[in-house]
Amino acid sequence: MIYSVVLADDHPLLLGGLQQILLSAPDFKVVGTAANGADALALIRDLKPNIALLDVSMPRTSGLEVLRALKEERLRLKVVFLTATMSGAQIADAISIGAWGILLKEYAPEALLDCLRHVASGKKWLPAELIAKATETPDVADLRKFELLTAREREIAALICGGLSNRTIAQKLGASEGTIGIHLHNVYRKVEISNRTTLAALHVQYMASRGG
Repeated sequence: MIYSVVLADDHPLLLGGLQQILLSAPDFKVVGTAANGADALALIRDLKPNIALLDVSMPRTSGLEVLRALKEERLRLKVVFLTATMSGAQIADAISIGAWGILLKEYAPEALLDCLRHVASGKKWLPAELIAKATETPDVADLRKFELLTAREREIAALICGGLSNRTIAQKLGASEGTIGIHLHNVYRKVEISNRTTLAALHVQYMASRGG
C-alpha cells in the first residue's frame, strides 16, 4: 500500500529534506506541502491524506491547533509532530488530543521512515523520554490554582482539554462565543497561564492529582 502524506514546516530547507527522504520510499507519496498551519489544514481538508507530518511551531496556526481542528471535524488521518523541542505541557496536550507520533528534528534524517511506517501500521511513535517529560509532576502550587476556578470555568477547561473550539464550547453550553471568551480570560488570569495548550496539560495533571 502507498500512504499519502502532507508535510508542513516553515523552514524551506527542512521541508525539502523531508520530501527527498520520502521520495526515496516506495510506500509513501507526498501529496502536498505547506509552510504554515493554516495552509496545512486547508491541504488536509482538500486532499485527505493518510498521514500529516506537522511542525509544532508554525506561523498563523500551530501544529497543535491543526490537530484540534482535525479532531473536531472528525477527519480520519494520523498526525505526527516534528519538533526541535517540546515542553512537557505541549507533549501532554499532543497526546491527549490524539497525536500518533512525535519525532524530534535531530532524529528525522535517520528515523523518519521508521516512524511513519510504524504509525502507518497502526502503532504510535511516542518515545519513552518524551512520555516521561509529559508526565513530570508539576508544581503543587500551580495545580492548586485550579481550585480558584468556578464550576463553569472548570467545565470550560475540561472541554478545552478535549480539543474543542470556543465556538463549539459555546454551542455545547448554550452560551455566546463572547461569554466563553470572557470565562477563558478569567481562567488564564486565575491559573496564571496564557494559552490553551498549557491549560489543557495542567487540567489533565490536576484531574490526575485528584484521582479523576
